[in-house]
Amino acid sequence: MTPFTHLATAGILALTVVVPNHGHAQVTSGATEAGEQADNSADLAKKLSNPIANLISVPLQYNYNDGYGADGQGQQSYVNIQPVIPISIGPSWNLISRTIIPVVDQDGLVPGAGSQSGVGNVLQSFFFSPKEPTKGGYIWGVGPVIQFPTASDDIAPDQWGAGLTGVVLKQKGPWTVGGLANHVWSVSGEDEYGKQSATFLQPFLSYTTPKATSFTLNTESTYNWETEEWSVPINFVVSQVVKIGKQPVQFGLGARYWADSPEGGPDGWGARFQVTFLFPK
Repeated sequence: MTPFTHLATAGILALTVVVPNHGHAQVTSGATEAGEQADNSADLAKKLSNPIANLISVPLQYNYNDGYGADGQGQQSYVNIQPVIPISIGPSWNLISRTIIPVVDQDGLVPGAGSQSGVGNVLQSFFFSPKEPTKGGYIWGVGPVIQFPTASDDIAPDQWGAGLTGVVLKQKGPWTVGGLANHVWSVSGEDEYGKQSATFLQPFLSYTTPKATSFTLNTESTYNWETEEWSVPINFVVSQVVKIGKQPVQFGLGARYWADSPEGGPDGWGARFQVTFLFPK
C-alpha cells in the first residue's frame, strides 16, 4: 500500500535606540517597522493553520516513512506539491482550490519489485466557503474532490476517483482547532485495480506565537472500506514564518508516529519537512 498524505524557529531582531525626551523614551521607526513585520508574519502563520484561508500559498512537503514490507526494510519518500488558490465568486463567498501532486520514490514496498519513482494520482479539492465566519466564529467549506489518474506504473492504482470534501474550524486567540475530511470512490479502472472507497480524516490543533512560530498536532488517517484497514499517522510539526527579501516563507520540521497501518505498511517513526511560499494580497 502506498499512502499519500492530503500537515528551528527564527525571530525578528531589531536595533532600538532610546533618546531621552522630557523623561519619555522615544523608539526609532526601525523598531516600529520590525514590530509591524512580526505582527504581519504572525497573521500569515495563523492563516496557514486554516486550510481554506483567503491566501495564495504553495507548500512543498517532503515526507519520509519506513518499515514497509514483510521484513520491515521497505522505505518511501515523497514530496507533495500543494498549491492553494482562493477565488472570489461574489461578495460573500470564496472558492478555494487545493491541489495535491505527489512525487514518489520508494524501495522494498513489494517483495522482489525493487524500487520505483514517479508521480502519484493528483487529488483536486474545491471548497465553497463563506468569506466571513459564522456568528459563533466557525469557518467552514464544502465541495467536490476529484482524483486524476496520473499515477506512474507501480506507484498507485491509476484510477479516476470522485467524492465530497469538507472542513470546519475555529480560531480564537493563538489557537486553531478543527478538522478536514473527504471520501473518494473510484469511477474507472475497477476491473483492473479493484474498487476504491476511502475516507480521509484530518483533525488538527495549532498554536501560533506572536513571533510567527506555529506548533501543530494532527492525524491524517485513512480508512479503506474495501480492505477494512486503517492508516493512522500522528504528526507534530513546528513551523516558522520568515521573510527572504520581501518574500514570506514558512519552514516546518516535524516527526510522525504510525499508530496503525495495514499489514506490510509503514511502521514506527517518520519525518516531515515543509517549505511554503506565501503570496498575500
